[in-house]
Amino acid sequence: MPGPQSVINKEVAVSRKADAGLLANAGNSQFADRVFSLAMLCCALCVLALVGLIIYELASKSSLSWRASGIKFFFQSDWDPVNEHFGALPFIFGTIVSSILALVLAVPLAVGVAVFITEMCPRWLRGALAFTTELLAAIPSVIYGLWAIFVLVPLLREYVEPWLAHYFGWTADFTHKLGFQGPFEGPPYGIGMLAAAIILAIMVVPIVSSITREVMTAVSQQQREAVLALGATRWEMIRTGVLRNARAGIFGGIILGLGRALGETMAVTMVIGNRPEIAASLFAPGYTMASVIANEFNEAPGDAYRSALIEIGLALFIVTIIVNILAQFLVWTVTRGTPARANG
Repeated sequence: MPGPQSVINKEVAVSRKADAGLLANAGNSQFADRVFSLAMLCCALCVLALVGLIIYELASKSSLSWRASGIKFFFQSDWDPVNEHFGALPFIFGTIVSSILALVLAVPLAVGVAVFITEMCPRWLRGALAFTTELLAAIPSVIYGLWAIFVLVPLLREYVEPWLAHYFGWTADFTHKLGFQGPFEGPPYGIGMLAAAIILAIMVVPIVSSITREVMTAVSQQQREAVLALGATRWEMIRTGVLRNARAGIFGGIILGLGRALGETMAVTMVIGNRPEIAASLFAPGYTMASVIANEFNEAPGDAYRSALIEIGLALFIVTIIVNILAQFLVWTVTRGTPARANG
């Protein structure tokens, strides 16, 4: 039978072995943490490097056009690839007009949907309605374009544009005095700026609605209860207690929707008409910056032609980045540090 000293020695040996194992495990854990941290840093740097490489490639490939035209490239309206005269103004005009008109159509609908889902919708309908709204963002743009060609364009050509020309054609009397065509003047082609704006509005609705719901949910429940306690109606509570506090984030969602509208390509290309001209009429065909790249890049025969198209892409890329940064900042000013309200 072992003596007391032998038992103590065994316990000490076991304890030392356990300590050695813990030290070894600690060393392995520290090494694994370093590897994991390094891997995550590499992932983050890859994203930054990718953006930097895109900007570098666009800038280097567009240098020929930049040296030839300079800043005048964005203020000239002549687009003549045969004689190598390039001006991006018609495409800038078409991009801005179609995007702004899309926001005018989409924002009231998107905010209304967000208010209903967040504040007024019954529990049993809330999930289905939110899912259906967000499903619009998952539909490929080419599907929107096909739907617009076979459904939207005939409706515009046969019903909507003749109705607009009949009841709002009087606006041409004022615009003619200013020296340009009226917004509802001209033959109703169906394909044109109005069709592009409507299809863009449908594609922007889920983005603006989703961001609006997020920032409205970030408004505290105590804010709502305080407004109701003062005797406000439900609409007054939504208007003063929720929308007013969430207005910066809602505006950020609108800017984010603008970024989507600026960069949309396929659906717009299929219905805008693709004519490089500046026309005041919404019935007239137009062109956007994304559409001209998609339509003409593969058929561009010369270096100057391709460089001009790449310069348009560079400008569109920079504008889109700026718009998205601004939108994310505005949304962050509302949602930072604010707990989400349960949709119960």
